[in-house]
Amino acid sequence: MKILVINWQCIKNPLGGGAEVHLHEIFKRVAALGHEVTLFCCEVEGLPKEEIIDGLRTIRHGSRSLFNFHVPLMYWKRFSHENFDIIVDDINKIPFYTPLFVRKPLLAISHHFFGKSIYREANFIAGTYVYLCEKLIDFIYKKTPFAVVSQSTLEEFLERGFDSSHFSIVPNAIHQAEYPMEIDQKEEFPVISYFGRLKKYKSVDHLFYAFARVKEKFPDAMLHILGRGDFRPFLEELSIKLGIERSVVFFGFVSDEDKVRLLSKVHCMVNTSMKEGWGITNIEANACGTPVISANVPGLRDSVNEGQSGLLYKYGDINDLTDKLLSLLSNKDLQNHLNHGSIEWASQFSWQTSAELMVKTMEKALMSYEL
Repeated sequence: MKILVINWQCIKNPLGGGAEVHLHEIFKRVAALGHEVTLFCCEVEGLPKEEIIDGLRTIRHGSRSLFNFHVPLMYWKRFSHENFDIIVDDINKIPFYTPLFVRKPLLAISHHFFGKSIYREANFIAGTYVYLCEKLIDFIYKKTPFAVVSQSTLEEFLERGFDSSHFSIVPNAIHQAEYPMEIDQKEEFPVISYFGRLKKYKSVDHLFYAFARVKEKFPDAMLHILGRGDFRPFLEELSIKLGIERSVVFFGFVSDEDKVRLLSKVHCMVNTSMKEGWGITNIEANACGTPVISANVPGLRDSVNEGQSGLLYKYGDINDLTDKLLSLLSNKDLQNHLNHGSIEWASQFSWQTSAELMVKTMEKALMSYEL
């Protein structure tokens, strides 16, 4: 197949996240299977307008803030003449509304809806803009085939009145060769980790409040924060207010090697986000032999096998999060059980499998278009 993928950002964009990893890891393998893949995304300062990345012909045009307006213009001007077999619309942030102007077989990818959670991250005007743009998906994409990353995301669409026959689940995964897939020696003192972007809607402050209570029972406990984001200054101030600043280490951006090394040594990783499409960081921690304590919210609950790879707590309930942390840190048998269960769970997720599922999903979209 000759495939055009449209997404806001490429894998080299410093503002990219899990959606970009999902797209890149899958479609570079789709390209390796013999398909011709072009990615259209926004420009990045210092990067060329066109380049090949892992077999993906990457074309950058337009600023990030206005990229959604460039998409239909570039499609009409250039891509509509290149005889693509299928167009893949990765709905991430503001939709491109491709069903309005694409007259080719189309497949949309969706990770999750922001919904009202956008107001945790943006001001009222910007948040309302995103909220209303998402509402239009219900009308514009009603008959479009979809690949979604989790059962939770599928259920969101069904609640909005979509037809389940239009959907396939193509989950996030990991490149297993990059992870130890075994249990390493943990630190002698309790270490809890957060790994991900530091954004307000990810609610990392909840972990700080819970950790302050954990410190009352485990005075030598440490909290490792892996990742960067604009919520870091708030978290740094909060650690001082809570009197835990000497027990919190902000690592910022970490390399893949450091990520594996750090996640392998900690006793658990905590994921506090109010909503995600899935939870790839949960699987990455599991692949390092480390269990996850995660908020029981759409997306994240799909990436945790409760009682095997980790534990779930009620989102926003600091007491519940604290209790789960204390129960894990206090119980060596539970730690050992979840450590081994984490490896078993992570071993089920492979990017190659997801890439092959994506190919089948695109072929299904092609067939439905012809019908």
